[in-house]
This record gives sequence, C-alpha cells and structure tokens, in this order.
Amino acid sequence: MDLQESIEFSFEGVNKNKKQIIICDTKRNYRDYINSLRYRYNKKNPYIPNYLIKKDGAVIKLLDPIFYSKFLDDKNIDKNAITICLENLGCLKKNPISNDYSNWIGDIYKETVYQKKWRDCFFWEPYDVVQIKSLSNLILELCDQYGIDNKCIGTNVKIDGIQYYNGVVTRSNFDSDKKDVSPAFDFKLLKKLIGDE
Repeated sequence: MDLQESIEFSFEGVNKNKKQIIICDTKRNYRDYINSLRYRYNKKNPYIPNYLIKKDGAVIKLLDPIFYSKFLDDKNIDKNAITICLENLGCLKKNPISNDYSNWIGDIYKETVYQKKWRDCFFWEPYDVVQIKSLSNLILELCDQYGIDNKCIGTNVKIDGIQYYNGVVTRSNFDSDKKDVSPAFDFKLLKKLIGDE
C-alpha cells in the first residue's frame, strides 16, 4: 500500500492563493513522524505539513497545497503557506559512553555531525545534498504553480515581519524557540538551485 494513500488527514481550510513556502524538520525518522501525525490528538492531527522529503530525496505529499492545517497555529500565516518538512533528527546530544549521538526521543545517530552552537544546541544532523536538490525541485514547481517568488530568505534566525515575505522561509524565521531548519542546512546551495543568487 502506498504510504500516501494509507493516511487521511484533516485540514483547517482551503486557500489557493499562496505566498510562502515554509521549510521545517521532522526531528525524527520519517516513519515515526508519519505515525505521530496519524495518531496525534485522537487523529485530528492539526499540524500537518503539505509535503515531507525523506533523506534519500523522495517526496511524500501529505496534504494538497490548496489545503492548510494549524501548522504554525496562526491562521493568517498557515493559509498563505505551503509547508515542507525535511526528514532530519535536528538537535543531537552526544552520548559519552557509546560515543554516538541521539535526538530528543532517543533515536541514535552514528554518522558525522555538524557542530555549531545555536539555540542551546551544539550538534546537528546534516542535510544530504540529494535532499536539498529534491527540495529545490519541489520549490520551483510550487513557485511556478502558485505564483510564489522563487527567492529564499537564506537564514534561520527570527525575522520581524517575516509573514509578509513572498518566497521561501523556515519555521525558525517565525519563532526564536524553533530549531528548524538547523545551522547544518546549506542555504547557499538552495539559493543557487532555485536561481536566487
């Protein structure tokens, strides 16, 4: 059975006029993330992204872009945005005994980490180039289809007035407590791939 066909998600409303693409992370592997969406809040699942991009670059459409959920819990932002979640463990903690890393729910990560102190975290799972290429292809397709500017804010810091920006932003641009996307994300590569240099 196709993963997409096996999921039924509720949505908040419909809006065909979009002006932003919001990038965020799953903070766990994609299967666990999908399961968390299936069973959260008695299957009412209010925080549904439109797309999920796996580490290998595969794109899973969870909610048609004309629909929106309470992803950022601000209706004015949510209805004007298409949300894309990247499979990524996010912030990692070093396990001193086993010499590997784990995320907030204990998923083990044994590869090379990206190191940078940002928002109370030092270690991050890197994003794969194939995943960023897949993201850029999806961004270009959505920008063309919905008239969104194919430009990217290019940073993960909180920016006042970001809700008025027409283009690609991250969840961390809206809230200084959010950690996605992380410092490991290659904004320079994404901007190059979508033609925003």
